[in-house]
Amino acid sequence: MPEHPKSTASTEHAANAAAEVTAAGIARLAGVGRAAVSNWRRRHPDFPKPVGGTETSPSFALGEVEAWLRDQGKLAEVPPRERVWQQIAGHPAGPVTALIHAGCVLLLLRDRPAARPTLAATPDERLAEVLPGPLEETLTARLGTPRAVRTPTAAELAPSVPLLRGVTELAASSGVAGVVFEFLLGRQLDANPRQFTLTPPGPAALMTALAGPAATVLDPACGTGALLRAAAQAAQAAQAAQAAQAGRPAQTADSETDAPRTALTLHGQDADPDLAALTALRLALTEPTPSAGILSAGTPSAGTTSADTPDVRVLPDVRVLPGDTLRADAFPALAADAVVCHPPFNERNWGHDELAYDPRWEYGFPARTESELAWVQQALARLRPGGTAVLLMPPAAASRRSGRRIRADLLRRGALRAVVALPPGAAPPYGIPLHLWVLRKPVPGARPPAELLLVDTTTAATGATAQAAPAAPAASATGTGSGSGTGRDRLDWPAVETAALAAWRAFDQDGTLAETPGESRSLPVVDLLDQDIDLTPARHLPPPAAAEDAAQLDQVRTRLTETLRRTRELTPPPAADTALAPGTAAPRPVTTVGELARAGALVLRAGGTGTVPAGSPPVAVLTDTDVLAALPPSGTLPEAPPGEAAEEPALLAAGDIVVPVLGGGAVARVVDAASAGAALGRNAHLLRPDPAALDPWFLAGFLRATANSRQASSYASTATRLDVRRLQLPRLPLAQQRQYGARFKALAEFEEALRLAGRLGEQLVQGLYDGLADGTVAP
Repeated sequence: MPEHPKSTASTEHAANAAAEVTAAGIARLAGVGRAAVSNWRRRHPDFPKPVGGTETSPSFALGEVEAWLRDQGKLAEVPPRERVWQQIAGHPAGPVTALIHAGCVLLLLRDRPAARPTLAATPDERLAEVLPGPLEETLTARLGTPRAVRTPTAAELAPSVPLLRGVTELAASSGVAGVVFEFLLGRQLDANPRQFTLTPPGPAALMTALAGPAATVLDPACGTGALLRAAAQAAQAAQAAQAAQAGRPAQTADSETDAPRTALTLHGQDADPDLAALTALRLALTEPTPSAGILSAGTPSAGTTSADTPDVRVLPDVRVLPGDTLRADAFPALAADAVVCHPPFNERNWGHDELAYDPRWEYGFPARTESELAWVQQALARLRPGGTAVLLMPPAAASRRSGRRIRADLLRRGALRAVVALPPGAAPPYGIPLHLWVLRKPVPGARPPAELLLVDTTTAATGATAQAAPAAPAASATGTGSGSGTGRDRLDWPAVETAALAAWRAFDQDGTLAETPGESRSLPVVDLLDQDIDLTPARHLPPPAAAEDAAQLDQVRTRLTETLRRTRELTPPPAADTALAPGTAAPRPVTTVGELARAGALVLRAGGTGTVPAGSPPVAVLTDTDVLAALPPSGTLPEAPPGEAAEEPALLAAGDIVVPVLGGGAVARVVDAASAGAALGRNAHLLRPDPAALDPWFLAGFLRATANSRQASSYASTATRLDVRRLQLPRLPLAQQRQYGARFKALAEFEEALRLAGRLGEQLVQGLYDGLADGTVAP
């Protein structure tokens, strides 16, 4: 983009002076973790003072922070994306208004690239006056009338001029305006996690795949637009594949703009007007999945194509409107090919009293507590005959007695075609296993389907079988813990997607599906029309075959016998043989972990930070739950957000000691070669001793002492937290440390043998119970 008039410099300087930044923003500016910012505030008396925010989350003047970072040599130049984000966060009209202004200009630049030189040459004092006209034309062409995005006036745009210059330059350097807006919107969503219920990309892609190809897609509760965006990207991918196969460009010219268009129309509605506006801009700016790191790379390569690659920069028609869908449907005459929806759960004030005679309740009037069934019927009402709807539903909707009559009618008339149970952690609320309901609007005169598909993807998500958890490395010193836990970072999402899609596509083609024990089957509708009409998949799927046959059980028994023998060998000698007489132990000088860290005898680092570049191989994470349960690393590092550089994690090395800080127990683990290279998860600290000063097993052993953890713990209303720096250990020569270390290591090996014996014993007992119950083992 050509250089714009110099008047921008003073305006931008004033905007930076007024902008504020949080500690997290400072960490992004300097490319460090939040802990480093806390250390700077504590150790540097000249660090800028807070100018706003709260005591727990203060904000600082951006200009003062930038000056301090430059003086300290910690910042050479503020990255453009960070400067733009800080302008949005500190906008006088609020970040949402700033994002809408930025999105409008990005859409103008993307759809009408010929306007870029004119805007670049316009002085700041006139830019706000010049923009409303082109913006109105672009918004009308792309979003229609009426629409969720109102064209901002010159007075409203005036405070945004520095921001608009910044996003223009950022779009010019990256080459893709949609990626810029996605980055900025992602920052806003991350900064306000409690204000939004997000649909993760994995479930969104699965829902659109279950809905199938569609030219018209509706989301009646579109939120941030994740489902409609997934539909657009799926259509773009399909069109690109078709074009590549045919050897032709995958785009069509648009007579009104410079942008190619596609035969896809996205309809959305949301009760929050601001969210509807942001979603409309997000969808209008949707691009094919960009290459990783485009914003950080600063190159325009993402917008280019080669002679062998079809140009697939196709743009859907977007029609998004604000309003309460159930009370004021914005698309009453729509007959969509597909509906995808993640409705609000457990809403009592959904319009029960005023909508009693609404014609949409074709399958029954939902009870006040059945808001989800109101959304189901809203989706069916806006489908064409034969169209498909996929809704993300709470599991209670499949079994609540208050909804059984509606569920029965959905089954009888063939509208409900499948119920797919997702594993816990797939989507918010993450603690429960949500369901996907696949519905199809009946075709008049057609015979209702005779069967319903039921799928449970829990087994596919975890690879779970009735076997013992893998043994932890022998070289560990841990306290007691229970369970490895579950979480969204441990889901095998590709396996979930494969299992759900394979079952649905086979059933959709044949009308029936042979059972896979514990995973999927189709059931006759008449078998489900009992008193409860309970459609929970797990209640109707046959149990999986016993994980162990007789030969496998014998192998487990052999391993258990060997482990018990080893346990006897490792049993410590009687304590009386080495005990000292009461009162004869000489007092020993002690030191703390904090003092050792200050002296350089060990390095202390908190876990929980770190990301990997998009598309990079996964990096394992040792979680605090893994440490408590003596399990191998079970998590994975997340990918860096679009446009952000990856954050360096705390990587483990052999000989490190990991200490969880929550739970109140005495726990420490020495990292062995099997866990080395993994990143350290949240709520845990890494201690890396200097081998010339400290023996790792000596250190881990004394950190596990009950009295030690008790004196170093603090107590809140709901949790106990360990202050690792206050943990104590005696000052001993290295040779004597190694004597203690050898004894502590032997205790750890004995403890691990006991733990493995317990796991094998549980596996053998459960296997015999299952075998006797299903007839594979004789009594």
